[in-house]
Amino acid sequence: MADTPYILEMRGIYKYFPGVQALKNARLQVRPGTVHALMGENGAGKSTLMKCLFGIYIRDEGEILLEGCPVSFENPHQALTHGVSMVHQELNQVLELSVMENVWLGRLFCRGFVVDRKKLFDETKALFEQLKIDIHPRIKIGTLSVSQRQMVEIAKAISCQAKVLVLDEPTSSLTDKEVRHLFEMIRGLTERGCAVIYISHKMEEILQVSHDVTIMRDGEWIATQAASDLTTDKIIRLMVGREIVNRFPPKHNRPSDRVVLSVRGLTGYYQPTVRDMSFDLHEGEVLGIAGLMGARRTEAVETIFGIRRLAEGTIEKNGRKLPPPVPHTSIVNGFALITEERRRSGIFEDLSVSFNTAIVKLPAYCKMGVVNDKAIKADTKAMIEKLRIKTPSQKTFARALSGGNQQKVIIARWLLAGPDIFLLDEPTRGIDVGAKYEIYQIIDAVAREGKSVIFISSEMPELLGVSDRILVMSNGRVAGILNAGETTQEEIMLLSAKYL
Repeated sequence: MADTPYILEMRGIYKYFPGVQALKNARLQVRPGTVHALMGENGAGKSTLMKCLFGIYIRDEGEILLEGCPVSFENPHQALTHGVSMVHQELNQVLELSVMENVWLGRLFCRGFVVDRKKLFDETKALFEQLKIDIHPRIKIGTLSVSQRQMVEIAKAISCQAKVLVLDEPTSSLTDKEVRHLFEMIRGLTERGCAVIYISHKMEEILQVSHDVTIMRDGEWIATQAASDLTTDKIIRLMVGREIVNRFPPKHNRPSDRVVLSVRGLTGYYQPTVRDMSFDLHEGEVLGIAGLMGARRTEAVETIFGIRRLAEGTIEKNGRKLPPPVPHTSIVNGFALITEERRRSGIFEDLSVSFNTAIVKLPAYCKMGVVNDKAIKADTKAMIEKLRIKTPSQKTFARALSGGNQQKVIIARWLLAGPDIFLLDEPTRGIDVGAKYEIYQIIDAVAREGKSVIFISSEMPELLGVSDRILVMSNGRVAGILNAGETTQEEIMLLSAKYL
């Protein structure tokens, strides 16, 4: 090992994709036993830089030094064998396999040609006990919540005995309690000399957990400073290259007294689920939904939309009772749903931006079996301009876009369909402060047009800054409905624990 104060150095990294330069002379220097935050807007190049490190992408120029020695990983397996592990923002798991099979995937313990399932169980159980993770190793991972799956993925990365661990938006789906648990795990790793590269848009977390912070913008290195020398305002200014005076845009919507959606006694079919949920949604209103992990907020909107089966209760729209919902009829009835997991159930990664934008409205583009490509291109162009979607072209695959721009494509899809009730489940998860502001503006514009929004978020300031009223859920039930302009985070938290 060469004499160097850094366990990892990335120098002069360039990466080109068709029509776009993703990295330009990017660099990163990480000290052992520290947490090094990597920050920047969506599209700044953070994930691309880490994928170049991890062997998912092959860099076009530059060098990488691990413990002072040059390395060049051609695939993630090589990175893992050299002690570099990564937890991706979008989970890569085999949902039909068990937790323990996912943890040791590619490294299964075998006796000859047979998997040693007892050792698989014992090793997973020991790992989870060490990390204080309360998940049964044999349970199918697809049955777990997003936050539980995220903890499994973090445990998998730690099991590799990494020298360098990359965490890409690790807390995007975690509760406050789980975040504190994760920070304890990170402290244990750094005490053993492991370096943690921590990618997040949550300023408070960055300042709390990090030793050093590197800011990127437009694929380039901007600054590296000690976290103790930074403030939230300074980080934002370095990230976006300008001042952002207000975190939330001013509200221009004017909710009316007219009820557009009336839900009474809503109860899902499969347990655990939402129980006896009742509320009204008004024309032009943004109704936030708050709650702790297990509050069943996602189950509520998915039951209203028809992804989950309705057991009891009624749904009325504009005074008309609707039949038990299914997604197709919900779309026809003017509902739109943006799901919590972009990659799993929102975006078609290996299809074009134009296809992803037009998919819901596709029947309208077809006449006598012929697709009107000209109309699709025109509508997609209009949406790209309206929502300021950063993409090389309409033909670009959706997976090549940043998370924030993928989310804008999904929003564009529903705006084209012309619904009047939007169900938004964590629409700003894993999105930078600039892109969040733009999505807040879209929500306000939709409500200003007289359309109505149900808005789920795990971030209290976001709920208070965007919503008109906040419906608080606790253990699948409505704990109360509050006026966003008159309530506090403490009051919301108190109601969130009402039925626990």
